Amino acid sequence: MLDLENLTTEQRNLKTLHLDELSVREALQIMNAEDQQVAVAVQAALDQIEPVIEHIITAFQTGGRLIYMGAGTSGRLGVLDAAECVPTFGIDPAMVVGLIAGGSMAMITAVEGAEDSLTLGAQDLIDLHLTAQDVVVGIAASGRTPYVIGGLDYARKVGATTCSLAANQHAKISAHAQLPIEIDAGPEFLTGSTRLKAGTAQKLVLNMLSTIAMIGIGKVYQNLMVDVKPTNAKLVERAKRIIMAATDVDYATAQQAFMDADEQVKLAIVMLLTDLPKAQAQARLTEKRGIIKNVIDLEELQHD
Repeated sequence: MLDLENLTTEQRNLKTLHLDELSVREALQIMNAEDQQVAVAVQAALDQIEPVIEHIITAFQTGGRLIYMGAGTSGRLGVLDAAECVPTFGIDPAMVVGLIAGGSMAMITAVEGAEDSLTLGAQDLIDLHLTAQDVVVGIAASGRTPYVIGGLDYARKVGATTCSLAANQHAKISAHAQLPIEIDAGPEFLTGSTRLKAGTAQKLVLNMLSTIAMIGIGKVYQNLMVDVKPTNAKLVERAKRIIMAATDVDYATAQQAFMDADEQVKLAIVMLLTDLPKAQAQARLTEKRGIIKNVIDLEELQHD
């Protein structure tokens, strides 16, 4: 018998004992009130989240990867965050990876028994050629998923940085990670449905991990996503408007710079802000590890 009775995510919410008797409006109001607890619960864990982000930044700077792994909703959220990093920050898909127990099929349909395997998580990391430079974040709402535990244990043997994200206090996976994160937002609106508050908490934390780590390696200038990939008409226009916002030029100037920089937003910004030709601007960016502010500071220092 699984030890679930002590998990917050499995407890009945005393405020929702009669969901089946509520009007739609009453259910909405209670659900909304419950959801408001999530951000507060995440706030309480900021001290746990901060060092994880610092390790991810270090990993990225030294050629390492961020690897999420989980089962069910937890796994899907990791895959989603990894996938969205590619167009948002212009990264190689191998830089942030999402693993889900049961593989890609499990994104849509539950794969029976996959999350209960202690060896499958390790094998997925072996298949990724995990190294000591990587950071592995094991995600489990219950905090006890064997797939995640097996992966974390293998990652520690390899020497990778291990982190965990659970929706329960004193989670089992916390003992298998160097940097555990535990978010307790209370019992679910619908008993045991961890796609709700637990899933929302996980999404908020994953947003923090990837976004702030990308800021740390220069993927953001001011509050602009300067490495966005213009892969469709909307993103092409967004790219031009990012250039306009960063350099205070008009649309026509931004469009020309965008074309001159081979549709690389960051390069176009540096060219406009420094008056450097493309090759020299690219060399400066490479020298300063892609951080626009450092390029600008260097140019100003050289001209003083």
